[in-house]
Amino acid sequence: MIPVPSGVRIWIATGHTDMRRGMRSLALQVQQSFGRDPFAGDLYIFRGRRGDLCKIIWHDGVGMSLYAKRLERGKYIWPSAVDGVIAISPSQMACMLEAIDWRNPQATWRPALAG
Repeated sequence: MIPVPSGVRIWIATGHTDMRRGMRSLALQVQQSFGRDPFAGDLYIFRGRRGDLCKIIWHDGVGMSLYAKRLERGKYIWPSAVDGVIAISPSQMACMLEAIDWRNPQATWRPALAG
């Protein structure tokens, strides 16, 4: 679990990103392509072309962190915009990281019998 403090903004980088990139080149993409400060304390989420891997960079005021998560099955639900960033809430990020459709979360399984 990423310890996201209250007030931190979370941004999804639309489109797909080269997942060979590390935290420095992803921070450079935030700065050059999106015109934002990667050291301001916001989280930036990137997704690969196949859709099963995402990376998150975050500067907490002390240092830059890089988080990565690969899904064993399924794909991340991602916005269809071509370039830029979209802001989401921490609860939407939690849904997204669990491979739940963060745009319209629904329970996908309900038990039929109690015993």
